[in-house]
Amino acid sequence: MFDKVLIANRGEIALRVLRACRELGISTVAVHSTADANAMHVRLADESVCIGPPPATQSYLDIPAIVSAAEITGADAVHPGYGFLSENARFADILDEHGITFIGPSADHIRAMGDKIVAKQTVEDLGIPVVPGSPGAVTDMNEITALADDMGYPVLIKAASGGGGRGMKVAGSPDELETAIHSAKSEAKSAFGDDAVYLEKYLANPRHIEIQVLADGRGNAIHLGERDCSLQRRHQKVWEEALSPALNAEERTRIGEIVSTAMSKMKYKGVGTVEFLYENGEFYFIEMNTRLQVEHPVTEMITGLDLVQEQIRIAQGAPLNLTQDDITLSGHAIECRINAENPETFTPSPGTIEAVHVPGGLGVRVDSAIYAGYNVPPYYDSLIGKLIVFGKTRNECLMRLRRSLGEYVIEGVDTTIPLFQRLLQETDIMDGRYNIRWLEDYLAKQ
Repeated sequence: MFDKVLIANRGEIALRVLRACRELGISTVAVHSTADANAMHVRLADESVCIGPPPATQSYLDIPAIVSAAEITGADAVHPGYGFLSENARFADILDEHGITFIGPSADHIRAMGDKIVAKQTVEDLGIPVVPGSPGAVTDMNEITALADDMGYPVLIKAASGGGGRGMKVAGSPDELETAIHSAKSEAKSAFGDDAVYLEKYLANPRHIEIQVLADGRGNAIHLGERDCSLQRRHQKVWEEALSPALNAEERTRIGEIVSTAMSKMKYKGVGTVEFLYENGEFYFIEMNTRLQVEHPVTEMITGLDLVQEQIRIAQGAPLNLTQDDITLSGHAIECRINAENPETFTPSPGTIEAVHVPGGLGVRVDSAIYAGYNVPPYYDSLIGKLIVFGKTRNECLMRLRRSLGEYVIEGVDTTIPLFQRLLQETDIMDGRYNIRWLEDYLAKQ
């Protein structure tokens, strides 16, 4: 067992990792910027180290500062949380060179899955279904035009690096293709320093379905069911649920077995999420996240597993102590991401939290690091909490979510709580009839 883990993150995920470590009897080190000196994870950690000023590039993304903090405090391992350096292969390599364990997959797997073209080729070779598209990056307009004509319009142009919807453009006809290509390349270059793009068939009304996997790097891998992450705004997830109201047991078993078999062949290590677009009964791979997901709590709620503790055990060399037969998917869970944003305009709302009252009761979980008097800084992502509810059925879960949102009070900053309350008035949401375009269309009508 590790003696001490440094948590290279902030906010609710840093607190989430800290709690898992504490339950395993592991000491923790919090790193923080000057803006986060009074953050809850800093207050609760056994030790803390300030690693720089507020900008993330000078603190949470400063690899030398984080490695120095680990060495100074004698940390055995680093947990990166999600975001920041969690999918940075160079960071994993540097930690290894310093004799510090990276709690995550191998640098090679991070590197391979971080390049969307390589990732697509890799998983296709492992038997995972992919969206029809170009075999690699495309540069020649004649080749691009021929590929688009062959696939049929509309087509999607995507950046080979990065994510979050940046460097992603749709061409609905041949007349729009060249402009879309140039726009995607320019945006990708600006966002990721890499203007490589590739083509995929554009699916009209898919759902976003992702499969959670757990593997030990020795060829043992299992899946933990799926999450439906179709409610998105600007390609950013807003609401996630498990299990998906769109899948039946046969489809769930089929795609789960395909993914776990592929991870076994890869000798993947740790937790990971394989993401798909799902339409007309077919799954199409879009990317793999080689880290813990923001929405991991809904999987924990329906399986009873602590995914962070499983990550830590596997990182220290323990074999997977579960088989697929040990996994029971029970009940239904929904997560709402609570952001410090105006619920109408989505403008960030930094400021001081004046009062907080979180909901409670059976089947209610709140992952948050805010408290009365806490100052929400303007420098980072606006996520300030996650409300996760569980019920024996989806309907029970929805009713519990409605009740919990009514109890949730955060004063001093705007939050997206009212948005979720509005969504629960919509028949499509209550019936589970939505896709990745539903929320954007809904907001455009408001």
